[in-house]
Amino acid sequence: MAYVPGVALLAALVVGCSAGSDSNGADSKAGSPTVTPAPPGKYLTLPAPCRAVPRGTLKDLLPGAAELPGDQQEKVFRGSASVTYDTDRKVGCSWKSDAPNATRSLSIDFERVVSYDPAVSDDDRADTVYAKKEKAAGLSSSAPPGPDAEKDTGTPGEKEKGKGADAEKPEDPAGDAAASADPSSSSSPSGGGTGEGGAGDSGVSPEDALPSRVLDNLGDAAFLHDLPTRAGSTSQQRTVSVVFRTSNVVVTVRYAEQPALVTQVPDSKELQEKAQALARKLAETLSE
Repeated sequence: MAYVPGVALLAALVVGCSAGSDSNGADSKAGSPTVTPAPPGKYLTLPAPCRAVPRGTLKDLLPGAAELPGDQQEKVFRGSASVTYDTDRKVGCSWKSDAPNATRSLSIDFERVVSYDPAVSDDDRADTVYAKKEKAAGLSSSAPPGPDAEKDTGTPGEKEKGKGADAEKPEDPAGDAAASADPSSSSSPSGGGTGEGGAGDSGVSPEDALPSRVLDNLGDAAFLHDLPTRAGSTSQQRTVSVVFRTSNVVVTVRYAEQPALVTQVPDSKELQEKAQALARKLAETLSE
């Protein structure tokens, strides 16, 4: 009986130490800094792509479509929606018109980028997506420096010549449009950089083939990529892509022409001007 108080006292001391330890742990957690989530992007949804281009604009971009019979005309102007499993994340639409002198094709794609990292905003994630497309086009001047920085030096034309057509093709932002128009088409030896070096092969003089370049005053960032290609062995094709980012949405416009005759050469300047004009209209529509 004389040892019972001692055992009780020891038990009390053990309980007291445990309680003090738990209290200190709670205090340290309460004092730790909180992480503020990065702000979400401006856009929560995407527009209906096949209704994003006005009928008047389609008539201008697709010569000959307005002269088609009623049902055929409606089919051309209605467009063909891209297959997608989430219309709030990625949508697209394409149009094609066959005229006696040339075939014109147009496609637009909208991608809403969402960051699942609370420390990275949707806008920053979208800028990363855009930067990869810009680099694939040989225009990586705005890309952050890194291990591959030295590979990105020089003019776009020099980089295109260094990579070669086969090296460029898998990441080429305009390649999908060219391939869909004619599966047998392949990049010309001149690549898609400046159009230089391809004048003798395509019949386009350097002053007519305007270079691929970064664009100003279009969204938060934008570039244009001009890609001449061969449509089999019969005729030539030219695809102009305009890619821009506005907040957390990346938009791609592809506009291509394939002349009916081998002796005809697509007008690079016209294609570029019309593709840029449409891109600016889409940017205005998104900002409304």
